[in-house]
Amino acid sequence: MSAEDQIKQTITDNTVVLFMKGTKEMPQCGFSSRVAGVLNYMGVEYQDVNVLADEGIRQGIKDFSDWPTIPQLYVKGEFVGGCDIITEMTLSGELDSMFAENGVGFDKDAADKIREANA
Repeated sequence: MSAEDQIKQTITDNTVVLFMKGTKEMPQCGFSSRVAGVLNYMGVEYQDVNVLADEGIRQGIKDFSDWPTIPQLYVKGEFVGGCDIITEMTLSGELDSMFAENGVGFDKDAADKIREANA
């Protein structure tokens, strides 16, 4: 199976997917750690894909999304963004809205605490 086919299957089979350096339990870069930390803190169930484990996936996801950096978050098969975009969406409440609109479970109180801590 090609890297592109693996990526398509992963984002089709999982509601929320984070392509990251490392795993959700052990991120291997600060940007991946920030996004995984937000998702973990908010109690979002998601599939993590460690791009460091497969060079084909690491380059393939950049080509697939036409986005040069990792991490990359997908919800319901749609590319949402990288670390800066996810941070902005979290702080504005836009991420909450997107999760709610797509039936993704998350802890609203935890999301509010993130915003309070960064106000």
